[in-house]
Amino acid sequence: MNSLRPLWVFTVLVIGVVAGYGLQIVATTQGYPVPVLHWTSLVTMGAAALFTLIMGIRIKAFTSGRTRKRVNPIAAARTLVLAQASVYAGTTIAGWHGGILLGLLASAPMSSSVVKSSLVMIGGALVMVIVGWVVEQFCKLPPEDPSDPEAKTKGKDDQGYAAGTN
Repeated sequence: MNSLRPLWVFTVLVIGVVAGYGLQIVATTQGYPVPVLHWTSLVTMGAAALFTLIMGIRIKAFTSGRTRKRVNPIAAARTLVLAQASVYAGTTIAGWHGGILLGLLASAPMSSSVVKSSLVMIGGALVMVIVGWVVEQFCKLPPEDPSDPEAKTKGKDDQGYAAGTN
């Protein structure tokens, strides 16, 4: 499995900003409301971040040696994928609402509900990104003792992620 690449995350952010800005301009000129997520979306985002964190803590307990309970390799891989998906989803949501906010700066007062909603969604998205990034780090195994020839391949894949086979 590959680790997150900051350039790809930044690219997703920029695409989200451009898309949010463009659609905000098109929607408002056509008389439609600004396409912003409702505040209740924070519940879903919070649940996804919490679930990702709980799964990551299970992997971290195993990789740090605090528990001997084996981790299913598929569960470890799914946790890593979930963490990376959280980063990309959070980046997309933050970019989208950042673009909307950018488009509204000139036209809407800073006290409008759309501006407040965009700011709240950007904050929630940043929490998702941070949790995803931290959980991805939880999934990495610490470096092994170089004098142990079996330790180099046992329990991790090519990128150093936990395989859960110890």
